[in-house]
Amino acid sequence: MQKSVNPAAVDPVTLTVIEKGLQQVCSEMDLVHEKTSFSPVISEAFDRSNGIYRKSDGSMIAQGALGLPIFLGVMQETTRSVMEDRDDLEDGDVILVNDPYLGGTHLMDVKMVRPFYYRGKLWCYLANTGHWPDTGGMVPGGFNSTATEIHQEGLRIPPVKLVRAGRMDPELVRLVLANIRVAEERIGDIKAQIAALATGARRLTALLDRYGAEVVEAAIAELEERSERMMRAHLETIPDGTYEASAFMDSDGVVNEPLEVRVAVTVKGSDIAFDFSRSSPPCAGPLNSVWATTLSAVYVGLKHIFPDVPMNAGCFRPVTVAKPHGTFIHAEYPRPVAGCAAEVSQRIMEAVFLALAKAIPNKLFAAPAGTSGNLSLGGRDPERGENYIMYYFSGGGYGGWWAGDGLTNGCSTIGISKSQPIEILEQRYPILFERYALREGSAGAGEFRGGFGVDYRLRLLRGEGKASFLMEHGRVGPPGILGGEAGAPNEISIGRGGTTITPEHLSKGEGFVLQEGDWIEVRTPGGGGYGPPQKRDAKAVEEDRRRGYFPAAARK
Repeated sequence: MQKSVNPAAVDPVTLTVIEKGLQQVCSEMDLVHEKTSFSPVISEAFDRSNGIYRKSDGSMIAQGALGLPIFLGVMQETTRSVMEDRDDLEDGDVILVNDPYLGGTHLMDVKMVRPFYYRGKLWCYLANTGHWPDTGGMVPGGFNSTATEIHQEGLRIPPVKLVRAGRMDPELVRLVLANIRVAEERIGDIKAQIAALATGARRLTALLDRYGAEVVEAAIAELEERSERMMRAHLETIPDGTYEASAFMDSDGVVNEPLEVRVAVTVKGSDIAFDFSRSSPPCAGPLNSVWATTLSAVYVGLKHIFPDVPMNAGCFRPVTVAKPHGTFIHAEYPRPVAGCAAEVSQRIMEAVFLALAKAIPNKLFAAPAGTSGNLSLGGRDPERGENYIMYYFSGGGYGGWWAGDGLTNGCSTIGISKSQPIEILEQRYPILFERYALREGSAGAGEFRGGFGVDYRLRLLRGEGKASFLMEHGRVGPPGILGGEAGAPNEISIGRGGTTITPEHLSKGEGFVLQEGDWIEVRTPGGGGYGPPQKRDAKAVEEDRRRGYFPAAARK
């Protein structure tokens, strides 16, 4: 029997090659997932992730550079839940699961987990997730803003065997497809996820064949140690102390009152701890967050602040997050959770940013738009004779930072996803985008202003459709720091039969039935400003004026 390899004995060149090789395995999984999926939200917007996880505890070994960061912590928890729930996994099996309370997010993020065997022995787990545009429930697209229990949000799937020894279970597939809309698209997405895992198994086998399992395992251990050391080195630059801040949700979609995410961040040497126990209690509507999403939001927040730290299980070791029992960011069955990953997670990150800005303002930034802008439109296209569901998310402004203005039309804080091309959506669905533009005047003023949101308007061309919204920052815009001003808040308008309305809850609502010619307009938030506006460079002010970024009537 070959002896194990000392991690420190792996030479730097081999270590780097193995590190990039593991990432490449994940990135190839991402690409297969992306290119073979039927849903534009996966194939065009990249709302998916693939990774490699330890056989011992489900901790992350690697995740592709193309995967959504919010799944950094989530997929670890998913894999652990599958390991605890199933002791009958064999080579060639694939588990299907979307249960939010078992290491999940919302029901639309459907996960698959495959045990990976090398030379007859379990070596690790491969896992992925993809956002399915629909998993049933009360409204097309699943973003039901008035749900009061998980069962109203869609089909909830515990860890079940979708593939047994390489053969997909047709009865299980039939059951799943019978409970969701537009089933012909979902079978394509199901096969894409299975194919991505199969690609990962082939590529990982090739890597292990080339370098040997013992060397790869030693390299992984060394990479984790280095990641931990780098994270600790960053944390040691933060002055010891406790820093507090709050971020606010507009409402839970049912009770029209704000929800508070309140955090106390304690730094001691190279350790950092997060306490959210004074956040608002569980809410009636779907803006509760499950533990896996709350934990992952903290990890992603730190990744935004210290982007150079390689992501693996090692970088999480200095981080402690106390489970906030009794709050809306520690949801338990049967609390509804449709907005947890796309919206609540971004308020958690915003609270973390605002707290640490008090300690290290030279490494922080003002608040970003902080909403995914979830819009779902479902109906039947009479011209094609087909049902459809369009799920769309949009960008917004990022906050100004210590060395420059914020990014305009940046993706949500939770990911690297991009808005789907409007040309693709117009080909697939009976809609027309009449406007898609930079939202002038939306940036928060500051020495370094925030980035701008976007302003888009789409019209239903034929048939009848039902729209739903699950967004945020409609009451107040993303806050500035160090004297900077807030960005403009989110705004939604709906034109029906010649009358313009706005949702009661400002940033969320459902059941808006549209007829031919009706329209929806969304104006996404701008980022907050960094530093006092009066300190802004005169040349930058003149350039903003010349470009028409701040017309007098832009702000309402």
